[in-house]
Amino acid sequence: MDISDLQVFKAVVEEGGIIKAAARLHRVPSNVTTRVKQLEASLGVELFHRDRQRLYLSATGELLLGYAERLIQLAAEAREVVSGAAPRGVLKLGTLESTAASQLPRVLAEFHRRYPEVRVELTTGTNDALVAAVLERRLDAAFAAEPPPRSLEFTPVFAERLVVISSPDHPPITGSRDIGDTSVIAFPEGCAYRRVMQRWLGRRHSAAMRILELNSYHAIVACVASGAGIALVPESVLDTMPNTRIRRHEIAKSYTRITTPLIWRPGEISPPVTALRALVIAPSKPRQDQQQRSPAQATSGLR
Repeated sequence: MDISDLQVFKAVVEEGGIIKAAARLHRVPSNVTTRVKQLEASLGVELFHRDRQRLYLSATGELLLGYAERLIQLAAEAREVVSGAAPRGVLKLGTLESTAASQLPRVLAEFHRRYPEVRVELTTGTNDALVAAVLERRLDAAFAAEPPPRSLEFTPVFAERLVVISSPDHPPITGSRDIGDTSVIAFPEGCAYRRVMQRWLGRRHSAAMRILELNSYHAIVACVASGAGIALVPESVLDTMPNTRIRRHEIAKSYTRITTPLIWRPGEISPPVTALRALVIAPSKPRQDQQQRSPAQATSGLR
């Protein structure tokens, strides 16, 4: 079994048959058929079920496909690294919506300027959804909201400060007792900032609070401004909406600092991810010792 065998196998699966795979690979169909049979013989299993002129991927073939994709990608990455070539290909990148709005525009602009051969496919989601997507190899890397599980590697990159916001006429908020029966506006379950809000409110208040779930910071801030409830949001997001009429409240400092990490799978950091990591950590190196702390350990003041 070699990489070229796996590339032929992968093409047959993706194209749904020998003839289309042969056209894509610029080979004659008989050659593709021979390579598939040789791969099956070397493994001692059937990768396809054959029904007349049609091929159906077997359970064993399904299992091999995942490994084939990883091995082909690793081979391509190895060639790029040893050749010293600039990163190219696709970078499947995940991010929190807040990071996408406030931190990433300048980063992605500079990344595109330096590495024009890399196509970035950006996906937004909650912290937990992004971690799951990286673990399941649906994303190459992601900007999350908290340090990931030990099965992933990470480096801290952006310092964020969280603030509680309300409508302009809301009474001062210094603790959970000041919330009363006010609704909390937050992202759905899986959002790390929502968990920070729940820790701040405490178990008793969290169990009783009414939550309005939204999937957009613009919608959250707009609803807060209209008096629909309060929210905990990154200040960097508010800085992108300077004309919004909201009130910011100072809460206990132990809840207000979050460090955004870039996460990836250990041993699978591709040249595009390596280039992105180098780009985002360069300006933040002096702050790294401080940023390694968890959200519950770090402190900050608020406006």
